[in-house]
Amino acid sequence: MKLVVQVKLLPTPMQAEALKATLRACNEAATWVSRIAFEEGVYRNFALRRHTYESVKQRWGLGAQAAQHVIKKTCDAYATLRANLRAGRYGRPGSKHYRRAAGKPLTFRSEGGQPYDDRMLSWRVEQSTVSIWTVAGRVKGLAFTGAVEQLVTLAQYRQGESDLLHRDGMWFLNVTCEVPEVEPNADPVDFLGIDLGIVNIATTSDGQIMAGRQLNRVRVRERTLRQKLQRKNTASAKRRLKKRRRKEARRAKDINHKIAKSVVAEAERTGRGIALEDLTGIRERVRLRKPQRATLHSWSFHQLGEFIAYKARRVGVPVVHVNPAYTSRTCAECGHVNKANRVSQSRFACRSRGFVDHADRNGSRNIRARGMELWRRGAQSTAPAVPRPRGTTGRKRGITASDAALCKPGALIPGS
Repeated sequence: MKLVVQVKLLPTPMQAEALKATLRACNEAATWVSRIAFEEGVYRNFALRRHTYESVKQRWGLGAQAAQHVIKKTCDAYATLRANLRAGRYGRPGSKHYRRAAGKPLTFRSEGGQPYDDRMLSWRVEQSTVSIWTVAGRVKGLAFTGAVEQLVTLAQYRQGESDLLHRDGMWFLNVTCEVPEVEPNADPVDFLGIDLGIVNIATTSDGQIMAGRQLNRVRVRERTLRQKLQRKNTASAKRRLKKRRRKEARRAKDINHKIAKSVVAEAERTGRGIALEDLTGIRERVRLRKPQRATLHSWSFHQLGEFIAYKARRVGVPVVHVNPAYTSRTCAECGHVNKANRVSQSRFACRSRGFVDHADRNGSRNIRARGMELWRRGAQSTAPAVPRPRGTTGRKRGITASDAALCKPGALIPGS
């Protein structure tokens, strides 16, 4: 299975300037290649090379491998747009959103990420240094650092491309590693049900409650501070906003990693599988008052589910996703379903048998039972392959180039 390890680069001021010039040149070239692809209607890699390869090398001073990666990055962006348009993520054909997405060529941010292969990037893991190609020549002895576990994985399993990133004044390399898979457990003794929520981030069917109140308080505080700074709209306020951006996301990601690690470790230790709720589309289905919308949309249940799934896949723990309908209203003891059973956010009281329990724990027990039933019927593990990190190729519009590359209306849509 593929894992992506992120290491932090520690360049000197001169090395950082060379890296910055390289990203700027590569992304300017990618923007030009995108415009040629849009005008000529050519979106395939080898066909686009015939139109742009020599010009990219001469105009921006890129090496052969860098020029090819620039062209491939542009083609991948257009290919993703085609999938997004077909999936309806930009609305119906002819809508304003659809026309705006499909009516302009892609534009890359000047400091968007750039892929590197082994011809452009050499690793010296024992010395914690890399040798990397730049437009100013080969930069050798560039130091890097990372967590011990990440560095061990990098040393043992590195394979494939790496992406050079510049974010918040820091330099990173996202490294692809091919980690051997563990044979999945085909005969789990039971399932560990996980109820996902906003107040309590995760509650297991064993009764462990992983509260989210502290995280929610921090989110409210950060949101209030952002609103105050945005209203001020001064230069110092903008500097503070820039400094604090992504802080909340990093904190939530760290908490989700810890919860996922704990859940998977418990399931592996006891020989069980993991049952999760399938919450796809819940933001579109749920209707809330305005004060509650920000809380719902900052709920990172999808990220937590992905973390649990890929960590489970690493150790061979099966994962199934169940229908969450009425799990919060159903009694885990007798199966009685009644809206009145859910007395409050935290209290469940069965109107039929009088069974009383924590509401989230009762829901997680129902999820466990549904997961076990699905497995008995022959369901397969839905733990997916590890996704590639988003944001490795930047665009000016605040979403990744791979998700929102632009092309002519209908040019890439079958049947149009």
